[in-house]
Parts: sequence; structure tokens; C-alpha cells
Amino acid sequence: MSQDELRAVILAGGSGTRLWPLSRLQSPKQFLKLTGSESLLEATITRLSPLVDDSQVVIVTSEDLATGEGFHILKRFQAILEPAGRNTAPAIGVAALQCALQGIDPVMIVLPADHLIRDIPAFHECLRLAIDAASEGRLVTFGIYPTSPETGFGYIRATGGKGVQPVREFREKPDRKTAEAFVASGEYFWNS
Repeated sequence: MSQDELRAVILAGGSGTRLWPLSRLQSPKQFLKLTGSESLLEATITRLSPLVDDSQVVIVTSEDLATGEGFHILKRFQAILEPAGRNTAPAIGVAALQCALQGIDPVMIVLPADHLIRDIPAFHECLRLAIDAASEGRLVTFGIYPTSPETGFGYIRATGGKGVQPVREFREKPDRKTAEAFVASGEYFWNS
């Protein structure tokens, strides 16, 4: 794909209050080095290579967070600085709007800046499948099998086996009893 046909939109908002005192307003979780020599944000960008060039990376964060200790990381990438954080959908929407204003309609890979992915070759294989499906006009999301009931995640129920599958159902942050039933069924994936 050409540079105008692909954008990696990295959502680097949120102050990570559950990680306090490590994560603070001027040093939020995405700028912390929790799993190695790179910050969570740097690791997210690194794992996109070689599929996504740095020129195709757009980082969405808040103005407050962009002035903190990790700000230097943002300088070499396109950045959208929100005046105030408004959660996932508005951040994705503003990135899509920026593309439209630039006169492009790329496949957008939307990634949170705080995920840990250890199997990079498997991630690249899944990402290639997702990019191909999205370039055909499909909306694609990733999911992982839950290891325990969680009420803070959305749950996806897909049709079929491995690879790109049609979604049958999505449930946003269910109550504990419903989450337990989803995990027990073995038919649902987490979607954070």
C-alpha cells in the first residue's frame, strides 16, 4: 500500500490513573518503560515496522499529555492534540476527519498505545489479514480469548474459525455474571 492508502492511528490518551504513582499527568502510562527499554508508545510504533512507515503514523493525545516528560517521542510523528480527552470514538473520528481534510481515504489501523504484544510475527500476520480485509471495505477489530471474566472490556462473538470472521454480537462492558457466562461459553473474545 502507498503512504496515502494506510495510516496507523495510535491512541495515546489517558493518564493511566490505575498505575499511579508511576503514571501521572506529566508522565502518563504510554510514556513509561514498563516492559523493556522502550516506552509503551515506542513499543507500539516499533512493532508496526516494517508494515507501516513512520510517515504513516498519527498519534492522538491530549494537549496536557503532549507537554509531559515523554513529549520528545511525538516530535517525529504526525500528532493530533486534543484540547480535552473525549475517549476512543472521538479520537478515531478526529483522525478520520484529518484524513478527509487532506483528501485521502486510507485504511486506518487504530491501536492503543498501552498494549503488550509479545509475538510480533503473529501480530504482523494478523495485521496483514486485517489490512487486506479493510481495503475491501470491511470494518475489522481484533479480539483475544478471555482468561477470566472482566467487566472493563467489550466482548465479541464471532462466526467461524480462525482468520477474519464476521461478528455476530458485540457487548460493551457487561456485568460480572454476564462476563462469567461469556468466558464459560468459549465463544467470546475480549475487545479492549
